[in-house]
Amino acid sequence: MCVACEMNLEQMESFAQRMMQIINEGSLGLMISLGHRTGLFECMKTMEWATSVEIAKVANLNERYVREWLGAMAVGRIVTVDNTGKLFNLPKEHVPFLTREGGNNIAVYAQYLSVMGGVEDRLVQCFETGEGIAYEAYDRFHEVMAEDSEQTVLSSLVEDIIPLVPNGLEKLEEGISVLDVGCGSGKALLMLAEHFPNSNFEGLDLCGPPIKSAQEIAMQKELKNAIFEQTDLTNFEFERKYDLIMAFDAIHDQARPDLVLKSIHGALETNGIFLMQDIDASENVCNNLDLPLGSMLYAASCMHCMPVSLGQNGMGLGAMWGVERAGRMLTEAGFTSVKEHRLEHDVQNCYFVAHK
Repeated sequence: MCVACEMNLEQMESFAQRMMQIINEGSLGLMISLGHRTGLFECMKTMEWATSVEIAKVANLNERYVREWLGAMAVGRIVTVDNTGKLFNLPKEHVPFLTREGGNNIAVYAQYLSVMGGVEDRLVQCFETGEGIAYEAYDRFHEVMAEDSEQTVLSSLVEDIIPLVPNGLEKLEEGISVLDVGCGSGKALLMLAEHFPNSNFEGLDLCGPPIKSAQEIAMQKELKNAIFEQTDLTNFEFERKYDLIMAFDAIHDQARPDLVLKSIHGALETNGIFLMQDIDASENVCNNLDLPLGSMLYAASCMHCMPVSLGQNGMGLGAMWGVERAGRMLTEAGFTSVKEHRLEHDVQNCYFVAHK
């Protein structure tokens, strides 16, 4: 009997339709990224029904490109089109998830599609050789990551995240030393430096451009209590002790997370605390089947987090290393108490509070 005769035709048809949907939705994601980057969503939220000519004029963009983009948005049910096919409207119910209004802009994450897709050719080679990819190969990664961080970290840093640390706000008010490991462009540290002038803040990151950006902003704002340094944390020896060390979505990217965690433990004062935000997933893929952003997180891990670690001859744990493994590695690094916290606004991360 032929193999085709043994197949479930209904299941085959269902999967074929799903594949078509995946291609459709993936393409729509790229168009949503364009709408975010060009400011078209921000423009349309201020308009009622309008033509492509009117929208392009307000957005100061080329009408022909705007018209084609509107077509993609209409068939994707992101915007509404009237029966003439000439007038378009962004429903008010969609606005909070496509613009900066409300702090729930999911369009920000659509940018990762093109960022990750930009290294596909190199990644194909990595599948053959097992090699990694340098951070510098990812165009706009730090820019997109900073936007992502604005929603998951900055929006709730003072009100929700720092309070996870026992007496965290009070200590910052009084004056303590704080280190941000893998600080990127330093937005979290800069915000805290402004809020708590009695405390001193230091940011470290492997990549030069985001550190330079953080340094420039600190100078512009005349923040004397915030300094930034470019460094590889793998074998970094801290010259001072800190009361609080933070790492936001940064540890799993390191070449050697185990060594970095041990260094962090050693760099803390006797009663110091390590606050770590990382992906809220399991090391067992079976437990991740229903994660809200499971496919995206595995894709980001495969196409960015794992390769950049391997590119430094590292462990290549990836973003999906799992909260179980993260907890074990914190304990192995010497931390005596490790607690996990979930925050309502952040569906993809777990917040670990580890005591020395």
